[in-house]
Amino acid sequence: MPTVGVGRDRLYAALGKTYTQEEFEELCFDFGIELDDVTTEKAIIRKEKHLDDEGGKGDEDEEVIYKIEVPANRYDLLCLEGIAQSLRVFNGQEDIPTYKLANISKESMIKMHVKSETSSIRPFVVCAVLRGVTFDEASYNSFIDLQDKLHQNICRRRTLVAIGTHDLDTLQAPFTYEALPPSSINFVPLKQVKNFRADELMEFYKSDLKLKKFLHIIENSPVFPVLYDHKRTVLSLPPIINGAHSAITLKTKNVFVECTATDLTKAKIVLNTIVTAFSAYCKRKFEIEPVEVLYSDGSSHVYPDLSIYNMDVSLSYVNSYAGVSLEAKEVTGLLKRMQLHAEQSKSDNITVSVPPTRSDILHPCDVVEDVAIAYGFNNIPMRKHIPTSEPVSLKPLALNEFTELIRSEIAMNGFTEVLTFILGSWKENFPMLRCKDDKSKAVVIGNPRSSDCELVRTSLMPGILKTVNNNKDHPKPIKIFEVGDIVLLDEKTDVGARNRCQLAALYCGATSGLELIHGLVDRIMEAVGASFVPLGDNTGYFIETSDDPEFLPGRQASIIYKGKRIGVFGILHPEVLNNFDIPDPCSYVELNVESLL
Repeated sequence: MPTVGVGRDRLYAALGKTYTQEEFEELCFDFGIELDDVTTEKAIIRKEKHLDDEGGKGDEDEEVIYKIEVPANRYDLLCLEGIAQSLRVFNGQEDIPTYKLANISKESMIKMHVKSETSSIRPFVVCAVLRGVTFDEASYNSFIDLQDKLHQNICRRRTLVAIGTHDLDTLQAPFTYEALPPSSINFVPLKQVKNFRADELMEFYKSDLKLKKFLHIIENSPVFPVLYDHKRTVLSLPPIINGAHSAITLKTKNVFVECTATDLTKAKIVLNTIVTAFSAYCKRKFEIEPVEVLYSDGSSHVYPDLSIYNMDVSLSYVNSYAGVSLEAKEVTGLLKRMQLHAEQSKSDNITVSVPPTRSDILHPCDVVEDVAIAYGFNNIPMRKHIPTSEPVSLKPLALNEFTELIRSEIAMNGFTEVLTFILGSWKENFPMLRCKDDKSKAVVIGNPRSSDCELVRTSLMPGILKTVNNNKDHPKPIKIFEVGDIVLLDEKTDVGARNRCQLAALYCGATSGLELIHGLVDRIMEAVGASFVPLGDNTGYFIETSDDPEFLPGRQASIIYKGKRIGVFGILHPEVLNNFDIPDPCSYVELNVESLL
């Protein structure tokens, strides 16, 4: 779940009350969030740079930072403003805020004209204006940090939505949203002084640690999305960078917010999250100025959409699923603490009004969850569930049941089961196994936190060999096995990859033990009812010579079952063993379990 860092003193000031750490932890628990860590700015920097603690010198003079873990679908809690607002309402310190659009005619609204070419790359844009904003350094930083949090969360690293915020007083409406060849786009990007063409900018940012991870979204497109004002000043090149001309500062009073997107629903949620959270700093509190977006087909839409929608939930449904016995008045009071207006509409019905800040409320069960949180999970009485119908007959998945039988069979042959990590390094998965990476097999992790998590394994061999390496002082022989998933690229699936259950076993001792691994293969095939047949017979299984680089030439064989190669076994190549610092000879088998099912 996302973690939000907020200054403790600023948070307490926003809440109008000072808490001890224990009291605040209890408040967080009651509200359904968690105080994950207490630190300081210097401590965070030291941790990021992997520096020694230095005994915490000077930390006592720094502002304490609370790291608060919030639910992944509560986008309104991704900044201090949202957390403070929600906790104040939860504590009954203030009423639920009412967000409204400025009362201006359509003719007076700022216009955003969308050109048809944008449909090929990033077809949607939504906009709004915050008038009379007063920023201080802390609220300005919070405004920027919220955008980063949204980009990492609902925006899916800017692939679905990209946010741009601008000083409206430096621009001239109306605005246009276009898609042009990169060579025809020229502007000075944020934090730069030099003018760049868009294609030059792509090369320039390939060395930028923060922005290079977003380049792939548009770099191969013949046209790039770009926003202009009436004077052809570039506002932004989404989803990469804003223009320097309209950069917001502490002196900015009127903020123009635009979100370009491939997903209109998420764009509207993102826009609502930003403008509702920071409309608290506007001269007219909680008032947002709308913008009209006009498309080339003649359609027009006014954003943001701050409308409230109603959801009917029966009282019996709430009590049944929450495990409580509450009156309608009690339920409406609890929902009010969670920023949901509610009133009894019929004898057994409650009408819940969902505000624009609560995009997580999609179903009556979400309302029940809020009732349970406000009531207090610890206050819900324990009860035994008595089934009201015949018990449902359950049975394990065929693959799970099959792998359990395989595990038992191998364990009875004297092998010990191990469980290794499914993520690994590129080096261990390919060069250290003497294999070439042709980019057609491995699922690569984007922006891995360490070299140990660069890709999803395509073989169980690296994990098995690392296990032997870490236990090489163990008395010999070492006989271990693993049954687990690997992941392979597959364009035929909707996610572009598929899991495959594999079995691997290894013998390590004074001798290679190839005959033991060969015997294990025969025992497994016998256990699944496969008979050994002559070479070329597709009714059972046979072995034939193979040429896999991980194994010694002439000391390896492919396992062919019903005409398909399902695995390989043999003596591991000395170079592979040396790469994993294993001094003793090893024999190894790996096969596809699913092919035996």
